[in-house]
Amino acid sequence: MGQTIHLNTTRMQCIGAYLAQAEGKPKGGIVVIQEIFGVNAHIRDVADGFAAAGYTAIAPAFFDHLETGVELDYSEAGYASGKLLASELGLERAVEDVASAAEAIASAGKIGTVGYCWGGTVALLSALRLGLPSVSYYGARNLPFLGETPKAPVMFHFGERDKSIPPEMVAKHREQMPQMPIYSYPADHAFNRNIGHQYDEASAKLALQRTLDFFASQLPASPR
Repeated sequence: MGQTIHLNTTRMQCIGAYLAQAEGKPKGGIVVIQEIFGVNAHIRDVADGFAAAGYTAIAPAFFDHLETGVELDYSEAGYASGKLLASELGLERAVEDVASAAEAIASAGKIGTVGYCWGGTVALLSALRLGLPSVSYYGARNLPFLGETPKAPVMFHFGERDKSIPPEMVAKHREQMPQMPIYSYPADHAFNRNIGHQYDEASAKLALQRTLDFFASQLPASPR
């Protein structure tokens, strides 16, 4: 459904991005923010899903700053490589890339973001720093930023069996951002990823419906 394009970033560097266009007039635009495994088949599928729901979706290839065309699998080696790349890239540069991606699809209307794992924290920062309505799926790096005042609404999804985000971390979100919708599911980390044993279909479907409802309210389409 989508295509690979080139995206000019704020640092005058060019990175790749996967662009999935909605049919007809889009309801808005969504920046899809990857896990640590790059813009792989799963992330492209996620972007295609949002396009099918009526949004122009773009998934920036953040790691192109460091290594072109990163698509990692979910093995221990893939996890180790992705963790190193994410650490080297840093969250601030990722947020800059989100801003560039949002600008690239500005013609779609109002823009939001959705991010997963590492991308879940980048999505939170996009609400805090860029003022983009955002959905954060199981962002394990969120805690240092919860004291900041959001410039836009953010929705959170967590798995109750996620060992990387124990209940006390979820409770911190509720304490420090009580005005934001925060949901927990009887699932593990990465429950939205429909590859591997962590996938939980019921939780993924419910979280997606809540996400689409959030975007419907936060990214209202302009009159035809």
